[in-house]
Amino acid sequence: MFSSIVPLARLNPFHAPQLQLQPQPESLTLRKRPAESVEPSCTRRSLAAASAEEEYSCEYGSLKFYALCGFGGVLSCGLTHTAVVPLDLVKCRIQVDPQKYKSIFNGFSVTLKEDGVRGLGKGWAPTFIGYSMQGLCKFGFYEVFKILYGNLLGEENAYLWRTSLYLAASASAEFFADIALAPMEAAKVRIQTQPGYANTLRQAAPKMYAEEGIWAFYKGVAPLWMRQIPYTMMKFACFERTVEALYKYVVPKPRSECSKAEQLVVTFVAGYIAGVFCAIVSHPADSVVSVLNKEKGSSALEVLKRLGFKGVWKGLFARIIMIGTLTALQWFIYDSVKVYFRLPRPPPPEMPESLKKKLGLSQ
Repeated sequence: MFSSIVPLARLNPFHAPQLQLQPQPESLTLRKRPAESVEPSCTRRSLAAASAEEEYSCEYGSLKFYALCGFGGVLSCGLTHTAVVPLDLVKCRIQVDPQKYKSIFNGFSVTLKEDGVRGLGKGWAPTFIGYSMQGLCKFGFYEVFKILYGNLLGEENAYLWRTSLYLAASASAEFFADIALAPMEAAKVRIQTQPGYANTLRQAAPKMYAEEGIWAFYKGVAPLWMRQIPYTMMKFACFERTVEALYKYVVPKPRSECSKAEQLVVTFVAGYIAGVFCAIVSHPADSVVSVLNKEKGSSALEVLKRLGFKGVWKGLFARIIMIGTLTALQWFIYDSVKVYFRLPRPPPPEMPESLKKKLGLSQ
């Protein structure tokens, strides 16, 4: 029984490294070739091999690469979040007033009766601005931290601990992304959940500042970190490992033999799978943020105690639909931007040759 469980555990995309490096005999160490000490990283070797077939517009890890990745993040987050504003509006209203908005369908019905079709678009401006800024930092800084932490770990450890690498890089990026998002998120929630408070960003921002000062825009940043950092860690780590698993176990040919369209389909599927897990992980904190930004003078802990365990899960079904679709579209748009601008797109990681030799796996 134990022998059948171990292989299954190793197939889990989130398992800790099972490979243990053994010290090399002194004789082998002495015969080590000098060329190995300056061997390029696995990612750069993969990109160098791919460049024989495709001309890239910039070098992997260059300033131009980071800038265009940030631009891809602006488009992927700004456009997608703005497109689902009606669903987000109903989701927020269910969270802050469950007695009036009993379900997603009832929420749409009540909103249409009271505000008309135009009412479903409330909060689109702060949504577009806020999530564009968030996308710039989220995707741009993720690429920065991923390369930075990978270089610090070294080629072999970066492969063995790649899931931890994705988690650390995405958490670091989201920390800064939420600081950029917080002011617009606060204004959006006020517009969407407080009838008569304001209908536009130009009305809401001055009013919020007059009432509570600059704190009105940043009092929700800590709950945002609680919501967005676990969400983003799941979004990037789950996506990266799902892509790796799809090419290994589902797609019948290597990624290098897939067309750009086929690669983007894999991106979309992996993004949707990651999005479902993202929604579940981040939903309790999302409920706290919605209530906190609606009320004056409340703290995150007070809101959490008042909502209780059952209350923080209100609106989960709407959020799963929204975040699953959103995450899939974000990854699709982001990868499409990389394809359009001919940016380097490293293939799923493979074990470095130096590690194969240490483990006796090379032929």
